[in-house]
Formats: sequence, C-alpha cells, structure tokens
Amino acid sequence: MHVRARTVCFLVIVCLATATTARGQVPGQATADSIGRALGALTARLDSLEAGSCPSGPPITVPARSGEARSDSLVVTLERLSRRLEAMRAGRCAAGPAGPQPAPAAPDSSEDLAALRAAAAQAAGAAPAAPGPSDTTTPPRTEFVGRQRNASALNPEISATGDIRLVAREGRQHDNGVAREFEVALQSALDPYSSTKIFLTLEDEEVGVEEGYIYWTGLPGRLRVDVGKFRQQLGDLNRWHLHALPETEYPLVYQRFLGPEGLTGVGLSLYTALPVSLAGGTHEVWLQGTTALSDPLYAGGRQPTWLFRLQNFWQLSRSTYAQLGGTATGGNNDDVGLRSRLAGLDFRLTYRPPAAGTRREITLRAEGYRLHATELGTTTNRYGTFVDLNAKLTRRWVLGTRYDWVEAPRGPSDTEWRLTPSVTWWQSEFVYLRLEGEHRNTDLDGSHNMLSLQAVWAMGPHKHETY
Repeated sequence: MHVRARTVCFLVIVCLATATTARGQVPGQATADSIGRALGALTARLDSLEAGSCPSGPPITVPARSGEARSDSLVVTLERLSRRLEAMRAGRCAAGPAGPQPAPAAPDSSEDLAALRAAAAQAAGAAPAAPGPSDTTTPPRTEFVGRQRNASALNPEISATGDIRLVAREGRQHDNGVAREFEVALQSALDPYSSTKIFLTLEDEEVGVEEGYIYWTGLPGRLRVDVGKFRQQLGDLNRWHLHALPETEYPLVYQRFLGPEGLTGVGLSLYTALPVSLAGGTHEVWLQGTTALSDPLYAGGRQPTWLFRLQNFWQLSRSTYAQLGGTATGGNNDDVGLRSRLAGLDFRLTYRPPAAGTRREITLRAEGYRLHATELGTTTNRYGTFVDLNAKLTRRWVLGTRYDWVEAPRGPSDTEWRLTPSVTWWQSEFVYLRLEGEHRNTDLDGSHNMLSLQAVWAMGPHKHETY
C-alpha cells in the first residue's frame, strides 16, 4: 500500500506540472501552490507511517475546488488519498489492550492510478492510454554494450610465486638460507582458437623459461595440440611446478632418472580423451615428440625423443576416485652411443567427502619405473619407486610423508632411499608454511639428516597450479 500511495503522489506531482504548462489550460497560481503544499504534507505523513511512527496533528488541508475541471480532478484524488491515509493512521496508531494494531488491508489503488493517468493525458492534450496489465510496471531499460577490446583487455593475466627455504643439514653449516625459486606466470587467450602460457623462473640469480607454449583446444576428434616448451606428461607429479608439490622436492626417482627438476622438452604434444569407457571410467591419451633436456636419460643429447601416456580415471563413489596411468618414453644420443627407454606405472587414490571437500582429504600415490639403457654396448636395468600419503585434517593443516627408493641410472650400482615426513599450514590460499624432515641413506655415502622450513606465497589469478 505504501508503494502504491507513493506512486500516486508522484503522478499527482507530474500531472500538476503538466497541467500548469499546458497551453491555455493553466489553473490559478494560488491553487497550484496549495495543491503542492498538500502533497508535501501528505508525503511527510506517509514517511512517518513507513518509519513505524504515528504522525500527529490534524489531517492535511485539501485546497478548495476552483471550478477548473482539470485542477479539480487532482483535488478530488488528493481528498480520497487523504481520507485513506487517515484511516491507515487511525488503524495502526489506535491503542488497544495489546498495543498498536496493524492497519487493515487497503483496497487496490489501480483505479486511482488509471484515473490520474487519464487526467494527466487530458491536461496535456493527448488521448488517454488504454489500460493494460503493464500499467503498474516499469518497462525495462535498453542497455548498449561495446564489444571492442580496450588496451587493458589485451594484457595477459600475470601471477608470481616465491619459494624460500631455511635448511639445517647434519654436519654442514652453509647454504642454510636458500631462495629456491621465484616464478612469474603469464597466461592469455590469444584469440577464440588458441591460448598461451609462459612461466619464467629466477633461480640462482639467473632467468630461465620453465614453460612457454601455445595450445589449441576443441579441434576435430576432441584433440588438443600444444607447441613449445612444456613439462612432459609423465607420472602424476612431473607436470606440477616445484612450489605446488605436496613435498618440498620432486621424488628421488624423478631426480635420478629424469633430472633434478623432472622432465621438460621442446616440441609437440597431442592429447585426446578416448570415446570409449571401460568399467565406467574415463581414458586419456598423450603423444609427445620433443627434444628433451635430460642428462640421466640422454646424457645432454638434443636428438628427438618420444613419450606415450595412457591415463584412466574412475569415480568409485561420491567421495572416492582412483587414477591409474602408464608412461613410456625413450630416445637416443648417437654422439655417446646411448639408447634409453623408460617405462612406468602410477596409481592414485583420493578420498574427499563432498560435505567437507575443503576440510577433509586423503590422497595416496604410488609410482614405479624401470630404466633400460644401453651405453657403448653395455645394457643396464635400473628401478625406482615412491609412495606418498597426504592427509588434510582441517582447512589449514595437512600431514604428509613420502618414501623414495631408487637405483643409480647408469654406472656403478648405488641404491638410495629417503623418508620425508612433513606438516603444512595454509595461512590462506595465497600463503603456506611447511616444516619437513628428511632421512636419506645411500650405499656409497651413508646416512644424512636434514630439517627444512619452506615459505611459499603467491599473487595473481593463477596461484599454486596443479595438474
């Protein structure tokens, strides 16, 4: 009722303004002023009622009729609204046994609104509009939106990450503070067909390119094509950047068989999801041809290498899923007579209850690899594996541990194993701190212990990306 009464008051003012400017149809100035004062008093009393108060004082004084048809029609409407307002005030403000009582429901004011519109149209010299169901609604506005790209829209999305470590090593008192890596990420959609990602690293006062590639999606056959330098699709963790790992370092089998920071190559990558489903699963295939930079595999050679990966995913329940993958890669370095072939299996099981997905999660990973290498007529088979368990206890606290075991990739036989328990505290999605211990043992060097504190922070839209 209050909204309708306000609407009627507003239309009365409009009609008054229209009537006072109509040619040859202007009522007396005194009448117009008195109608304006009466509308102001009516609005004040209505505001008081809406605020929950009871306006005091006598009812508003309605001006006398002047004999001019158009101004008198406004006076008649003003009288009717004044009577209804006073009835509302009396019903709401009347004191009773239970205090003020709510006002009775007021009749619909659509007829008053239609009458005022007709009076306004007549005062303006136009034919009255036919009533319709949309008389009491406001027509939607037409908005015009420019589709041009401005200068800021052409800028790429920029993110940056810092990784600092404080280390205490048994028997060694140097390199206790390490600026492990600073990373700058640039990402952008180039056009409707292709996008790009570039990751620059600042490490040991040197600038490098960890990844930089362009990719196309939505091609025929559900194909994705990547061209450039990228971390290759091997196992579950090789694609992950160092600051996003569940532990501070890559698994030992990655470091010994692939390189200190995993396997990276420059070339072409093809990806597709298979159109078949076995046991309700999803199956993905990668085929990559690159010049991979790996001293353990290819002794620094820059000849073409290949990689094939099949990855399978099953949603076991609403809270549990499993992933099983297989990878094979290989290449030759004819300069030193080296031929390397690496095959591996990886498994992942994750439990994440839907009702507590941000607070509870348990992930188990296990990977195993066999490296078959022939160098100058000598063939060796070396093996490596790791098992990793991470449990997210709350939104902020994560406990984890990993066991690594690996043989030397080539040369004299040397077995190495490592145990790394850790606790991670996520201050927010931008910052986390990790305390990690390490016990390492090798056949040739014996045992070593280490304790590290890692601080990682990120800014920008793409923070701690995982794959």
